[in-house]
Amino acid sequence: MMKFAVTPGFQTGGTIFKPEQLAVLGSIVGENAKIELTTFKQLYVEMQEEKIDEVKEKLSGIGLEIYPTGFVTKSLITCNFCRGAEDAGLEMAEALNISISGIETPTPLEIGYAGCALGTSEPLLKDIGVVKMRDTFDIYVGGEPKSLKPSFAVLLLSDVQADRLIPMVQKLIHHFQQHGKMKEKFSKFINRVTIEALREAIAE
Repeated sequence: MMKFAVTPGFQTGGTIFKPEQLAVLGSIVGENAKIELTTFKQLYVEMQEEKIDEVKEKLSGIGLEIYPTGFVTKSLITCNFCRGAEDAGLEMAEALNISISGIETPTPLEIGYAGCALGTSEPLLKDIGVVKMRDTFDIYVGGEPKSLKPSFAVLLLSDVQADRLIPMVQKLIHHFQQHGKMKEKFSKFINRVTIEALREAIAE
């Protein structure tokens, strides 16, 4: 058995599976397959290895996106873009998702995106949170929701220009790759290296 992740991508209105996509998914994975809804806004599909490439191809053909599971950056968790695709930065979110999804990391990494300060995708509870503030972006780090003592992410950088957003987020991920310990949560990594050192490292 092997496992992969499936999403419908994102759009104005949210993360929406079409009924026909779910029907195809259920009909081709096999009766022994398991489909799990995760907190990453992904479906995890576990199925027989010998049919997995064929299934992935068919799912891609009906507009679904395929991602790896495990210790990687998850596909971008976004808001519903309620202010409209342009004002909320849907195009930027799509580009950010392509640039960060599936990168191997010491522990699974959740990255959130909100198109305005309402933050309906809860970016301050993600490992890395991006919030669009009019024409620039704020980057937060270190959110930790899975604990008896949850904590909000803290502001790392503000007023980041659009052309610098993706490189800055990639630098954060790569710094975690290089200096994080195996199975170390991102919030604990930040506490260990300090927010000031992290800010300096990605500014180089």
